Amino acid sequence: MPMIHRYVAFLRAINVGGHVVKMDRLRQIFELLPIRNVSTLIASGNVLFESAAAAIHLEASIELQLRKHLGYPVATFIRTIPELQQIVARDPFEGDEGTLYVGFLKTQPPAAAVRTLTACSNDVDRFRVTGREVYWLGKAGFSGSTFSGAKLEKIVGPVTLRNVTTVRKLAGM
Repeated sequence: MPMIHRYVAFLRAINVGGHVVKMDRLRQIFELLPIRNVSTLIASGNVLFESAAAAIHLEASIELQLRKHLGYPVATFIRTIPELQQIVARDPFEGDEGTLYVGFLKTQPPAAAVRTLTACSNDVDRFRVTGREVYWLGKAGFSGSTFSGAKLEKIVGPVTLRNVTTVRKLAGM
């Protein structure tokens, strides 16, 4: 019998830019796929589910299904619950104060991109990359940041950001 994994799909820009998707509708779209036990956490595109399929295949299937039903592309980044537990266990800034965001990437960025992003660190914003995650410590939150999500994507490619508090909640589910 195949092993069933508990996954979280992080959807990029699901309820921004004029696109509004109710979580009930999002769950219905996911339930059309060969997955089970679908639930959502807050209205920012965090979908929990179970499947025996590999994450790489699920990302492509979910993106196709979302495009079909919503009419626009939605980048999807999948992690298992154990992966999320490892992500939140990291202390990339060794207890430094500020708001910590986790950026989810599809693949590990090239070393040159990591160097470019790390060089953007300053007194307000600090960056670390570990595997397929970008850690962004904002000393003044998004509103006081010297950086932007658009600039981040320009350096490392498609990414979706979550506050570490949300990631901790998901890791505990």
